[in-house]
Amino acid sequence: MLTKYTKLLIVSTLIFAGLASPAFSQTQFAGWAGTFQNYKLSSRTGFYFDVQWRSTDQVRQMHALLLRPGLNLYFTPTFSGTVGYAYIPQQRMSGGVEGYLPEHRVWEQLMYTHPVRAHHHEIARLTHRLRLEQRYLPKHHPENGQLVRDGHRNAHRLRYFARGVAPLAPARGSFDKGWFAALQNEVFLNLGDASAVNGKAFDQNRAYVAAGYRMCKQFDVEVGYMNQYISGAGSNSTNNHIVQLATYVRL
Repeated sequence: MLTKYTKLLIVSTLIFAGLASPAFSQTQFAGWAGTFQNYKLSSRTGFYFDVQWRSTDQVRQMHALLLRPGLNLYFTPTFSGTVGYAYIPQQRMSGGVEGYLPEHRVWEQLMYTHPVRAHHHEIARLTHRLRLEQRYLPKHHPENGQLVRDGHRNAHRLRYFARGVAPLAPARGSFDKGWFAALQNEVFLNLGDASAVNGKAFDQNRAYVAAGYRMCKQFDVEVGYMNQYISGAGSNSTNNHIVQLATYVRL
């Protein structure tokens, strides 16, 4: 029997996935690859780092590279906070000229993980994450066939993420090895003045389902499908169909 937490995750995923088919949506197909790593330095502190490569439509070339380190603070075994920085070179265009210019971010988050139980047995683990981002977006113009940066614009964003991981075979005690299924959803909201982005409170949503294998307690690998709906300026929007390959390291 599904718990109320699992039902909430499923319902929110379906709702936002349904938003991803507006009348004026541009459809693209992309590939993402990433690694998400946590290293404990002590019982109270740790280091976080993720690297992600994202393609353009039809996986023709790189669209963006994310380099995102952070410092973890462990308040309890299931509740943590992180402060970090992100460097994101991304493909941009102006006046018919393409190039890569970086976005810089400062970010803070809180994360809470808890078991999902049915008939007094743990059937899944559910993670909630609330992240706040201060974004420094490049202003640019074409010059001599290249994009030239001429300052930046500020934007602020709030992200809520929920992810459930369930073993595909009953686990005795802790789940340390075997196949699993993952279901997650993340909604992005702009805060304050959104004129530097799409001018709206709603920014995007990512609904994701995956299958993976836990090789040991410290390492997972998974592949999945993500539906990313991005709300653009005015009536413009983009509906991305994404295949993602990811690894998770916990040391």
